Amino acid sequence: MERKPFIAGNWKMNMTAESGAKLIKELAPLVKDADCDVALCVPAILIPAMTEAAKGTNIAIGAENMHWEPKGAYTGEISADMLKEYGVKYVIIGHSERRQYFGETDETVNKRTKAVLAAGMTPIMCIGETLEQREGGITEEVLSKQLGTDLAGVEDVTKVVIAYEPVWAIGTGRTATDEQAQETIAFIRKKIGELFCPKCAEKVIIQYGGSMNAGNCKGLMAQPDIDGGLIGGASLKLDFATIVNYNK
Repeated sequence: MERKPFIAGNWKMNMTAESGAKLIKELAPLVKDADCDVALCVPAILIPAMTEAAKGTNIAIGAENMHWEPKGAYTGEISADMLKEYGVKYVIIGHSERRQYFGETDETVNKRTKAVLAAGMTPIMCIGETLEQREGGITEEVLSKQLGTDLAGVEDVTKVVIAYEPVWAIGTGRTATDEQAQETIAFIRKKIGELFCPKCAEKVIIQYGGSMNAGNCKGLMAQPDIDGGLIGGASLKLDFATIVNYNK
């Protein structure tokens, strides 16, 4: 079954309105003929300006997080309506940095994922194991638990993008080998098939999110179960265009 590849950038806490708009202006002509879907997930305060900068291009603008409640006394949080007002299409949920630094749990990832879906947007739901867990031989156990809890109550899993991000490879420069990434993502697809149905699993877009860059993107994207990338540091520069155009 054909799955359209999807390359998304995660700017994290980087860029300003000026520098972000400049990068989008330079990226747009380089990625306009891409054979994949393209998105940049940016800090909430930059969404209006980046939406304007990306107007008329094939670059979708996404968010880096979203609260599960529609409104309320949640200082510092962002709601679905706030994002939809600016045409946001994708929302990153459960990134390892949110889990590590801000107390995100599988239970809150589940709430956020369902809220994004209910609002008609696409969650990019992140899962992954630490170095200690991988070296301890419990990667599959960890991923199974994450998937089971994070996707509990989701009616249509094909509307969720899964980003597999080995925590030990994020921002460290270390990357899983092509074979490691393929093996683990194939396991994730198999597990989704068990939780939902095999046909559903074949439709789910699964990205690799562990330091994919211009140098290793071709090998990773050549793997049969890897459908794209969630790109961190490389999405802050023109290298992002090389990743988007991995097959050219």
